[in-house]
Amino acid sequence: MSLVTGHEVDDLRISLASPKDFFALLKPRVMSLVVITALAGMMIEPVHVHPLIGFVSLLAIAVGAGASGALNMWYDADIDAVMGRTAQRPIPAGRVTPGEALGFGMTLSVFSVLTLGLVSNWLAASLLAFTIFFYAVVYTMWLKRWTPQNIVIGGAAGALPPIVACAAVTGSVSLASLVLFAIIFIWTPPHFWALAIGKAADYGRAGIPMMPNVKGEKHTRLEILLYTIVMAPVGVLPAMLGQASLAYGVIATLSGAFMLYLAINVWRASNPAVIDKACKKLFGYSILYLFLLFGVVVIENTIASILRMAA
Repeated sequence: MSLVTGHEVDDLRISLASPKDFFALLKPRVMSLVVITALAGMMIEPVHVHPLIGFVSLLAIAVGAGASGALNMWYDADIDAVMGRTAQRPIPAGRVTPGEALGFGMTLSVFSVLTLGLVSNWLAASLLAFTIFFYAVVYTMWLKRWTPQNIVIGGAAGALPPIVACAAVTGSVSLASLVLFAIIFIWTPPHFWALAIGKAADYGRAGIPMMPNVKGEKHTRLEILLYTIVMAPVGVLPAMLGQASLAYGVIATLSGAFMLYLAINVWRASNPAVIDKACKKLFGYSILYLFLLFGVVVIENTIASILRMAA
């Protein structure tokens, strides 16, 4: 007779996870946004930093973001399993065990914070640790399952990378990095709610109080419009405050106006098919909008650095 229980067999089995599965735990699409926003936070201040220190600091911030994603997937495995959008993630699909994901996320969290502290400074490392804690604990474990304002408050975690990156190269938190934080923070609700409207049934099955499920679709579409009205001028602030060029200001104005146009279409849509189409357009464009604004900051400051070096 075997003395090994079913649970022990599960614990002793050989892992079925591939490197691709562990990479998926990092939420690579979110990491790509973190990289571009953090890079903008590093470059918006006219300071010189050794390229190796800058690269390792950026890598640590990206790994910290990935660690947050892994911890999020570990805790949310139960609701991921009942949602069509997330059912094939590594944990609910059975390719990665919860224990493996937890260990992976915790290891990367400690590694990223210590690396940033040793390579750059401990202010940046502390801000990175707070970012991981805020996303994994405050948002994932508390806000997400408790309030329809989850993505509003929790959006602070996704908006912090420019501040962390600025602190990594300057040792302080600047007005410029706070403005970049504000852009991402106000951008997050209309971006995510445009997706949530189409996935309301999924969130309902999972018992997650997303805005469309609690306040209704029409109210959510109004909130999308109101946040976008605020976001569009905030996106122009770097140029208005002298932190970016006139070219940035023109691009931010035009791209923000187009996102506002799409938000108006979402608000005015009159039937489910049109609403779904309008939300998908807004969601897709919102990603491009953020990449565009922060990409221009990176390109402008790269050119400025090259010109300073050539002078």
